[in-house]
Amino acid sequence: MTHKDLEVYTRSLDLVEDLYKLTERFPSSEDFGLTSQLRRAAISIPSNIAEGASRGSTKDFIRFLNIASGSLSEIETQLIIAERIGYLVVSDALQGKIQTIRKMLYRLKQSLNKNLN
Repeated sequence: MTHKDLEVYTRSLDLVEDLYKLTERFPSSEDFGLTSQLRRAAISIPSNIAEGASRGSTKDFIRFLNIASGSLSEIETQLIIAERIGYLVVSDALQGKIQTIRKMLYRLKQSLNKNLN
């Protein structure tokens, strides 16, 4: 089994795609600002899941899942900012995807923590 078999990995790839499409509508003045930040944070999630899974250590995997969770919180904050300055309205569907990924990361970390003890 690899990171590619994890549903949270697949769903985080879907989120990357969604955020790329969403930020295409941002003004070009944001190319090196909010657009770049949102995209990098989104890419960070599946990237950290993949890297953590390949480290060979449960402790390392959990550490990288924590980084992925941090990136998810970063996305939430950036979406709030984008909404407040009028670039978008965050849909319930997008918010739901973010919450689902958050829960999946949490459950995976809990499961891995049980294996440490």
